[in-house]
Amino acid sequence: MRWIWIDKFEKLVSKQEAVAIKNISLAEEHLHDHFPGFPVMPASLIIEGMAQTAGILVGEARNFEEKVILAKIGKAKFYDIAMPGDQLRFHAKIASIDDAFARTEGTIYKDDKVFAEMEILFSHIDQNLSGKKFPEENFVFTDQFRMLIRTVEQTEDGK
Repeated sequence: MRWIWIDKFEKLVSKQEAVAIKNISLAEEHLHDHFPGFPVMPASLIIEGMAQTAGILVGEARNFEEKVILAKIGKAKFYDIAMPGDQLRFHAKIASIDDAFARTEGTIYKDDKVFAEMEILFSHIDQNLSGKKFPEENFVFTDQFRMLIRTVEQTEDGK
């Protein structure tokens, strides 16, 4: 099973920016174990949601021809906590991209206020310098992630 930490794309401007939504619900099992009696969305999963948003943006910029993996969290600064009932809006922008790497900048909003800021670096692993070979199939951009991109098309069409 692949964990998806975003629910829907609102915007995807090729090679520039993406906006995705995460609705936090008490129905999510991990919240019952993270601070029992005081359910809080773990920061690591929020970072993963931003990484998925930015990673799809980077993958789309390269026509999903390469496997894009998170290489480094350059910065992650949180200003609040997220609890059931909250909605997070992930704004990802490509700061730079080349054959081997991409650097993204992200801002997460909760209730139209800045919730977190981060910088995430991605590696295009098919272009790695070690010459290591990876499977032909794209194990990063699965059908589940491709389905998320269709949500932005539905949003733009007003459906």
